[in-house]
Parts: sequence; structure tokens; C-alpha cells
Amino acid sequence: MNLIIRLLRIFLHSFFRIPLDFFETSIVFFRVAPTDLDLNLHMTNSRYFSVMDLGRLDLLLRSKGRTLIFKKKWQAVIGASHISFHRALKCFQKFEVHSRIIGWDEKWFYIEQRIFSKGQLMTVAIIKALFISKKGSVPTQKVFSELKVVFEKERLTPIIKHWLEMKESMREKS
Repeated sequence: MNLIIRLLRIFLHSFFRIPLDFFETSIVFFRVAPTDLDLNLHMTNSRYFSVMDLGRLDLLLRSKGRTLIFKKKWQAVIGASHISFHRALKCFQKFEVHSRIIGWDEKWFYIEQRIFSKGQLMTVAIIKALFISKKGSVPTQKVFSELKVVFEKERLTPIIKHWLEMKESMREKS
């Protein structure tokens, strides 16, 4: 129930909050609920991914992406993620999720998400995501075109390139 209430709040607030440029940072605020806790009495690992989903939804809805998911009936899906936990979030602790697009190639968007509490970095993640339609994956160029966003052909930062190389190295060893 807790996640549904948070989902509805993000969705409804997206209509009233300031619209974002596609490359701006979305910030959403939460508080750790008792239902977010694990046996160690801090936020369970899976809940981090859930609140990050909501952060990406806020970014999408406030940056004109609403058109893509409602009119075009496209879906945003995750292809990979890397998360690093720095500090634990305790019950009732306030925190904020910062989400921003840090790069893309012809198929994928790369999103950085950071969780802060009282100005301290708690968690950071890199997410690889794309849009799909009934016909399959939607190229980033088409997404940019639909959103009327000026873009470069490809933008992969050194961090993204390193992460992709690391993922490929892990794949080769399995």
C-alpha cells in the first residue's frame, strides 16, 4: 500500500510541479516508513530500487515524457543497473532522490540517481533504460525528436564507458 500511495503522489504532483527540461535533475522527497525496513531496521535494498523507479517517473512526467507514455503508449524499461550503498537510511529518516540523464547512445539512456539525506550521499546508482513500443525498442533519436529536444548523436561519459566495459568483462567471464 505504501508504494501505491507514493506512486499516486508522484503522478499527481507532476501536474503541479515546475516542468523540467529533459536534462535537468528531478528531485523527489520521501521519508523511510516502517514498511520500508528490513530485519536490521534500515531501509531494505529492494526499496531503494522502488523509490528510484519513482524518481525516474517524476523525471519522465515532468520533462514532457508524459506524451510518450500516454499518447504513444511507450514504456520505459530497465536494461541494467549498478548501485552502490554508502550509508543506511533509518526509520522515519527524510531523504531525497535526485535523477538525471547523464548520457545516451543510439538505443539506451543512462540515468544517474543519487539518494541524499541531510546533505549526505547515501546511495548512488547508474541505470541503463530505453523506451519500447509495440514494434520494439525506440531509438533515442526518435525519443528526442518526439520531445523536440536538441541532442548530440551520442553522449557517453567516461563513467558510462567504464561501466559498460566492466559489464562486458563480467559477461565474458561467465
